[in-house]
Amino acid sequence: MKKRAKRPEDPFPEAILTALVADSKGNIIELEGYGAVGMAGAFMAPLTAGQTLPMPHGSELMFLPDRVPILLDLVTGKRGPVPENPYQPGERIFPVAGFNSPGYVHTLIPAFEEVVKAKPLPLFAYGAVGWHRSGFRSAVFQIDPERRQDLRLMPVEAVRRGVRTLQKRLPKNRLRNHLEKCALTYGCPAAKNFFIGRCEAPLPTSPQCNARCLGCLSFQSADTISHCQDRIRFMPSPAEIAEIALTHLANVKNGVVSFGQGCEGDPLLAAAVIEPAIRQIRAETRNGTINMNTNGSLPEVLGMLFEAGLDSIRVSLNSFRESCYAAYFRPKGYTFSDVLQSIRIGLERHRHVAINYLNMAGFTDTPEEKRALMNFLSKYPIHQIQWRNLNFDPLRYWQVMASVEKQGDPIGMKLLVDQVKNQFPRIRHGYFNPLFPQTPLIN
Repeated sequence: MKKRAKRPEDPFPEAILTALVADSKGNIIELEGYGAVGMAGAFMAPLTAGQTLPMPHGSELMFLPDRVPILLDLVTGKRGPVPENPYQPGERIFPVAGFNSPGYVHTLIPAFEEVVKAKPLPLFAYGAVGWHRSGFRSAVFQIDPERRQDLRLMPVEAVRRGVRTLQKRLPKNRLRNHLEKCALTYGCPAAKNFFIGRCEAPLPTSPQCNARCLGCLSFQSADTISHCQDRIRFMPSPAEIAEIALTHLANVKNGVVSFGQGCEGDPLLAAAVIEPAIRQIRAETRNGTINMNTNGSLPEVLGMLFEAGLDSIRVSLNSFRESCYAAYFRPKGYTFSDVLQSIRIGLERHRHVAINYLNMAGFTDTPEEKRALMNFLSKYPIHQIQWRNLNFDPLRYWQVMASVEKQGDPIGMKLLVDQVKNQFPRIRHGYFNPLFPQTPLIN
């Protein structure tokens, strides 16, 4: 009887995603024979089918200039930078990243190296991606299944109809006019939802801010990083704010209206108009939720807004270590203890308190950050963590954080979230401000 030759063991027992790279014109290419690699700080690993998901609908692919992809050679098993297309010698290639849809948390970013004098990346969140069986896959896990910002539910023509309708109904309202630009020029999902009458509507109000966030979306003092949208340049009147809010709350059952948007500074600095606006809204309706997304810098002002009728707050933090928080937010005239005091006041007033946790794999999931997060949650029984991928150049972010505090080896974003859920089972985890009655979230 003839013996069958023993098959050699597969060095990669789980399917590795094919690497995606881009040429100098931005054309995205599957690089056969090379595996996609992701990184989180100093940690690197190949992307596998079992640890990724099909790229969520509405996600976008982008290439990273001034950078060289780090790939896995599936023949040799070696990992390293690949500056040129191996099948087209002399043709430069670049890393490809996924800007994933809301509700998904990045577990890895694409592995790459910078060239000399590389310019900072634009303000997006860069997730690792690859190709497998005729489809793109992302290194993410889903944290919130709600389709609040699903582009399929906000068709452009429906938005335009809503714009025309509200132009006639609110012809002199400057805030309505500002939101038109947000919806039609910047493609803001929150503004789109306002014009089609669903979910959560934005109430941008404040032209000023008392932080200088590294990744501010509406204002950058340096020329090296461009902002994604223009900040509102006027402060709407209480009547204009109330008119927008009442329009939305009249049309949307369990709707939310929110101060504190990407196209403004911090709304606490506009309390002089927000406080009377809230009182006017609540004088006319008890429907819906009035929310504020804020840096929580002015606890006394926040207390006044709670008295006026503010229902919930979402406080933005990137870290619960003061030095790391200050390195990113760069506060002007307030301290980290003020932020904690604002959270404490919200809890004491029995308002809904959420944390807008700006996360970055390779930093947020380090043991030091996990310890600080767990310590915070043991002292402040907040209601929800909203896990938001930080829109910032990952290498530069890791460098900034390492310059102020020690960072250990990351444990993985999925494991971090699971451990928080196990230790604090009453905390909700998601991406969006809750609609009351609350919609179910993944727990």
